[in-house]
Parts: sequence; structure tokens; C-alpha cells
Amino acid sequence: MNIILLDPKQAVSAERYQLDERQREHLITVIKAKVGDKLRVGVLNGCLGEAEYLGENSQGLAEVEILQLNQAPPQALPLTLVLALPRPNMLKRTLLNISAMGVKKIILLNSAKVEKSYWQSPVLRSENIDRILLEGLEQARDTQMPEWQKMTRFRPYVEDLLPLEMKDKLGLLAHPYQADACPINLEQACVLAIGPEGGWNEFEVSKWQEAGFKSVHLGERILKVETAVPVLLSRLYPA
Repeated sequence: MNIILLDPKQAVSAERYQLDERQREHLITVIKAKVGDKLRVGVLNGCLGEAEYLGENSQGLAEVEILQLNQAPPQALPLTLVLALPRPNMLKRTLLNISAMGVKKIILLNSAKVEKSYWQSPVLRSENIDRILLEGLEQARDTQMPEWQKMTRFRPYVEDLLPLEMKDKLGLLAHPYQADACPINLEQACVLAIGPEGGWNEFEVSKWQEAGFKSVHLGERILKVETAVPVLLSRLYPA
């Protein structure tokens, strides 16, 4: 946690915020903050700045007081990420990386090789995904919460919704067969589609191609999704 990211719902006045239990625990056990210490903070979907730790109030709740919010969050990646739903444990790690690297629009999509049981995982509850994305923001000192959607039907998404998303964007399909090398340092916004562990099937590849997507690869090695995502993002939009 490289910043304390405050939700506007935590505000008790214009400048004062109550910390939740996770934030309080971090201050005590990791930062070892003392009353009067200055802390790096941000307001969710707002600016970054500095706050003073006030200690615990009469109800035993830790509070901070905003001193300044004068720094814009890092620039978002101009990218929509379409991710075939990975196994739940991998999804946690992958979403954290996605959020930390600045992706602000995420589509979790079904695919023929996605096990149906994955869609029933508690990880996919809205509150759990939001918490994982929040942790990614805290890691990267960012405040802008990504937008995300679940799409459980492949064909309606690719045929009906994807064309709207593709306007003025480049379509890239992470698929290692009959593909070109992944481009580096794009200057154009893109939609990047990353398949499941078993890859996209032939029908799915054909639908992506019909939508105007170009297949790209990262070389001879086949990477797990949680590894491929940061590698692709860092090639397309290096810091």
C-alpha cells in the first residue's frame, strides 16, 4: 500500500476521513504511524496529496485530515482489455497487475475453454473484484478506479458490442499462431484480447478476425495469462 486511498464515503467532514480496518491495520503494523505523521493519500477518482494522522477518535476509529490534494493521478493506458476469464486464483493476481499498470476498462469474457465453474467463483462478486482493483491502485499510487464488466456470452459480445468499442481503435488478438510480433510503443488506442490458458479456438479466432483484429505473439514461449498481461501492456505502452 503506497498510498492510503480514501473513498468519499469515508469523509466525516470536508477534510477529515475515517479509515477502515484494513487501512488502520496497515498504518499500525506496516507504517507504524504516530499521531501527527504525514501520510501519502489519494481520494478515489480524485487527486493525490498529503494528510495528517490524527490517531483514534472517541469511538476507536482512526482518522486522517487532508492537508493538500494537489497532484493528478498517473495517466491511464489508452487501452480496453478483453480478458477470457482465467481460473480464480490467477484472476486475482492478474486483476491486481492490470489495475496497477493503468488499464481503466476491463471486459471479463467467456470462451469455449473457460470452465463454467469459474463463473461461480466468489472472486467474481463485485465487492471482491473492486477490492482487488483497489489494491492495484494503492500499489501504483493511482486513484482512478477501472471500469469492468462480465460478459458470459462470447458471440453476442464480439458481434454486437465490440464494434462500438472498436471505434478509432486498433484491435490486437494475443494468439501465438500465424501471428506477427507484438508491436512496441503504440501511439494509438487499442482493444487487446487475451485468451484462456488453452487459447482461443478456431471459431473464436475467426470472429476476432472478422471484427478487424490482428493476431500478435510474444515469441516462441507460451506464457501464463498472469505473465502475458504485464508483458503485453509494457510492450504496447512502455512507461
